[in-house]
Amino acid sequence: MKFINAITTINKVFPNGVFNLEKWKEYIHFYLPDKSHLFLEDMQEVLSKGFSYDKDYLPLFQRVYEDSKTRLEIVKNFESITTGLNEKIQQTFKRSIEATIMLYLGLGNGAGWALEIDDKAYVLLGIEKIMELNWGDKKTLTSLINHELGHLYQAQYGVLARTFKKPSSHFLWQLFTEGVAMYFEQTLLNDYDYFHQDKDGWLSWCEQNQKSIKEDFAKDLESMSFSNQRYFGDWVYYQGKSDVGYYLGARFVQFICRKFLFADILRFSLKQVQKEFNCFIKADE
Repeated sequence: MKFINAITTINKVFPNGVFNLEKWKEYIHFYLPDKSHLFLEDMQEVLSKGFSYDKDYLPLFQRVYEDSKTRLEIVKNFESITTGLNEKIQQTFKRSIEATIMLYLGLGNGAGWALEIDDKAYVLLGIEKIMELNWGDKKTLTSLINHELGHLYQAQYGVLARTFKKPSSHFLWQLFTEGVAMYFEQTLLNDYDYFHQDKDGWLSWCEQNQKSIKEDFAKDLESMSFSNQRYFGDWVYYQGKSDVGYYLGARFVQFICRKFLFADILRFSLKQVQKEFNCFIKADE
């Protein structure tokens, strides 16, 4: 694995101490040539849902520049976490991951983003979202990195990306793949009750409401769309709680792994996922 700290050059993005989008495009071009559109299009998709660039985005960017203490602490933790990370993955799973992990200033595209660029695997860690979500401490940042690597692990040793005609199939598959990434993350920590999303009693609430979360997700599937889904992302809410889909996905994959080896489920088809999901919904847990 390759590691890049792209925070060392962010001052150029803030001429006179103010975020400048054109300077940001130059900044991202240096690390990922001709790929600024990926981030801009993702931001525009969120803005189209009623969010404001001036109110919801600019304050995130400005905080990265102004809160140097938190920024430097995150950089320090990033460098500490990534030291020996490849060896730990090799020791735990007997396999390695080919990837570039980059800590950078994004456009609110996510605290963690696993994707393929020019046939190369990347984990992009957006410091602006990490700071917003308060995920910069060593344990939480470790879990975030491991979670995104879990997606790449499935991509490299199984099947991650599939195309579906029905939105319901897409969201069931998303539940599964997020669960796989959570399981990978938890295995590295050797703690299957650890969730980096757990703040303010989040996990306790999810545990108490697991039955209704399962049932509602199953009921919502047929009408679920990108605009109305309430399970994935810190900007959407299920009964006032965000990221509930990650909890459900983790418990779902833990359920599957009672019957199958983790290495084997990485190649599951949608049909296999659907079959196990039906069993999971009926299980009394």
